Amino acid sequence: MQVFITGGTGLIGTAVVAELLTHGHTVLALARSEASARAVEAAGGTPIRGGIADLDVVRAGAEQSDGVIHLAFSNDFSSPEALARSVAEETAAITTLGEALVGSDRPLVVVSGTPWVPGRLSTEADPLPVDGPVGGRGRTVNATLELAARGVRTSAVRLPRTVHRDGDGGFAGLLTGIARSTGVSGIPGDGTQRWPAVHALDAAVLFRLALESAPAGTSWHAVDDEGDAVRDIAEVIGRRLGLPVEPVPDETFGPLGPIFATDQPSSSAATRAGLGWTPTHPSLLADLETLQS
Repeated sequence: MQVFITGGTGLIGTAVVAELLTHGHTVLALARSEASARAVEAAGGTPIRGGIADLDVVRAGAEQSDGVIHLAFSNDFSSPEALARSVAEETAAITTLGEALVGSDRPLVVVSGTPWVPGRLSTEADPLPVDGPVGGRGRTVNATLELAARGVRTSAVRLPRTVHRDGDGGFAGLLTGIARSTGVSGIPGDGTQRWPAVHALDAAVLFRLALESAPAGTSWHAVDDEGDAVRDIAEVIGRRLGLPVEPVPDETFGPLGPIFATDQPSSSAATRAGLGWTPTHPSLLADLETLQS
């Protein structure tokens, strides 16, 4: 099928595009810059120029495709206001995609984070949080899944806190970037809280499987490592970069501080059984060993 993808040139998106092309699909990818358009073409896809705020372009991409995967997010965590703008921008784009596909029975795969449940691993059956700094994303995904009743084969791939590749990506990548800029590999919270993780190439497989065969209105967990202790993550980063490892205030991490400090392990047992997904790439801690100082 021809697949329209937003966010196709990011760390996750490039892996998804390659996965789709390898399995016989064609790709139409949203490209907000000339450099992104060239990257899409080099990968074997066809670019359509625009960003997720260009709703006419977003709608056109969905209308001319057999299925859609939405990945784009501005990732501006500089302030609560910037994060809120990013969430609002994404909500408008996803709403536009859904409206374009109503009554078509075509697949729409959207992305969210895995939920967190005090005292246990979260599962695919747990609801997404709809409060807090990114609660708007949960509300949008919930509304999108309800489009199953209006003839859209919607599904949600819930990503863990870190989607990694070559030592970069996700929350662990943010810790690495902050460590490089501050000279300290900081530990948010008490360090015992756990973050789930997955390699980008394994996540890409799950996006393809959801596109091809996920029943309408379903959610799936792209989780390989159920929960690495944040202290262990920070210690690998510090050792690889030659930096001290120290507790730091949650404020160091801006609006993400409260999320960073939360224990949030997650399971993918139902996803593995339901879609036959089997991760095969390195774990987060192993991948972080590739960091260069």
